[in-house]
Amino acid sequence: MVNSSDNIEASGVEEESGMKAETFLPDDYKPAEDEPFMNERQLEYFRVKLLNWKAELLGDSKNTIEGLQDSTRNIPDIADRASEETDRALELRTRDRQRKLVAKIDAALRRIEEGEYGYCEETGEPISLKRLDARPIATLSLEAQERHERREKVHRDD
Repeated sequence: MVNSSDNIEASGVEEESGMKAETFLPDDYKPAEDEPFMNERQLEYFRVKLLNWKAELLGDSKNTIEGLQDSTRNIPDIADRASEETDRALELRTRDRQRKLVAKIDAALRRIEEGEYGYCEETGEPISLKRLDARPIATLSLEAQERHERREKVHRDD
């Protein structure tokens, strides 16, 4: 629970509905190793971070759809048409990656709600705060991720 004596102001976070959710974290708050792991403030910090990231991705996606609808024009020059089709295909591939990323963000938000966020799916150990800050959708500790990638590389080389 956040003490009222803390100098904290409410700020808005974009929710899925487009409404602003209030958060009571100071603007300069960063999770620290010297506080209890995945306490309310840390969970709120990562929830806000994930919601902001998701809102940004969904905004980009909306802009892409609008851009694709606007650019459906007949281009007589074959080279220009090919270039536009290549750009469109690249944009759609990027948006598909972002769609998958949104699904991972949603899964991370579910883990926060279920109290499982921040813990390695493989070992159950805490994932470092630095790793979570850099990649808030991480589900494996750095060591478990490295093991996973080594196994993946071995199978790929077969």
